[in-house]
Amino acid sequence: MDKKLLDILACPLCKSPLLYDKDKQELICKADNLAFPIRDDIPVMLEDEARQLSFEEAEALRK
Repeated sequence: MDKKLLDILACPLCKSPLLYDKDKQELICKADNLAFPIRDDIPVMLEDEARQLSFEEAEALRK
């Protein structure tokens, strides 16, 4: 994931900064507990494509 792109991307719902999860190839919004997929190095920033983080995943991000 390009660092410059990551710096300018924000959650399309709440405009919060996103965290990059390299292993899962996702961009995480901690505020909305959503994970947006990255497919072929392209972030898919659509609410319908995002998955809800599990309680355990959300709690792990808060630590």
